[in-house]
Amino acid sequence: MSGVLASYERLVAAGELRPDPDQRRAAERLDKLQRELEAETTGGLLGQLFGRKKVRAQGVYMWGGVGRGKSMLMDLFHATLGIPEKRRAHFHAFMQDVHARLREARKSESGDPILPVAAALAQGVRCLAFDEMVVTNIADATIMGRLFTQLIVQHGVTVVTTSNRAPKDLYKDGLSRELFLPFIALIESELDVVPLDGPTDYRLERIGGLPTWYSPTGDAATAAVREVFFRLTDYPPEDAAHVPSQELDVGGGRLLHVPKSLKGVAVFSFKRLCTEARGAPDYLAVAREFHTVILVGIPRMDKAMRNEAARFVTLIDALYEHRVKLFATAAVEPDQLYPSGDGAFEFERTVSRLMEMQSDDYMALGHGATG
Repeated sequence: MSGVLASYERLVAAGELRPDPDQRRAAERLDKLQRELEAETTGGLLGQLFGRKKVRAQGVYMWGGVGRGKSMLMDLFHATLGIPEKRRAHFHAFMQDVHARLREARKSESGDPILPVAAALAQGVRCLAFDEMVVTNIADATIMGRLFTQLIVQHGVTVVTTSNRAPKDLYKDGLSRELFLPFIALIESELDVVPLDGPTDYRLERIGGLPTWYSPTGDAATAAVREVFFRLTDYPPEDAAHVPSQELDVGGGRLLHVPKSLKGVAVFSFKRLCTEARGAPDYLAVAREFHTVILVGIPRMDKAMRNEAARFVTLIDALYEHRVKLFATAAVEPDQLYPSGDGAFEFERTVSRLMEMQSDDYMALGHGATG
């Protein structure tokens, strides 16, 4: 089986990928890791016979902006890694599994529940690969240092992960962040930090030329945003029924259900975000967590929907300030969404923002608060 570097070079030679120095450096580093991991397997018996000490292969932390090729390289790495003891997981789903295991361990174990959980997770796994490492809640932050110290240092698991953030920026400004600092130190000591932060957003190129606002609502509009989702996430359309969901921590012990959540892309209905009792903290949590939001079923709002209109204004403000890309299906164009009623005059600013958010200049902005 050819490795990640050879696979990457074939894609470049075939014109499917554009030559990119950052991507090639990352592919070379991943290829080196593959050789180290595979040599352990092929040389295992000799190592046992001659008493060689097993050296843990250093993991890799790839970080950079949206669309720089991190997930593509991770796909190639995992697909071409020639060992059976490998696991690929989306980071959010992995942490949900960890918390479920910890709850069970606390029922039956005395002492630190991290220890048996880490041992179980490491069973039969030599390489653990994550997509989209991001930390947004204190529940994850408080356990990650101890959990990954056990996995990496004690059980010898090699971790490969992608993230939109440099290690020092993980859980930035988070509650009780000092509890998280040992995890950052662990990354910097045990993983090779590889930046992929070139100027080209390849993911954006995949949706280049596609509209972001689809009206009226209906089958055609739904099919269009569905196509956007699959282009942005690389998720196979034939497996649409199994797109992951998420419970997003919005603060105060409250969770927001995200019906479809993958690789920084979220799908919501207008009803879920704007007809339920929600406020700025909810929308800020969404804006921080996702680089792209697909919002479906936006109605034309009349005077009786002033509360929904006010929530929609707050939502768009949060998305705009964090430069989130918005794709939407709506009954009408933005300037007809809320033509009259309490706050209709103020709503005009939202219309202006919605129009700007459709522009090429806005779409090219990186995700994150503007200041």
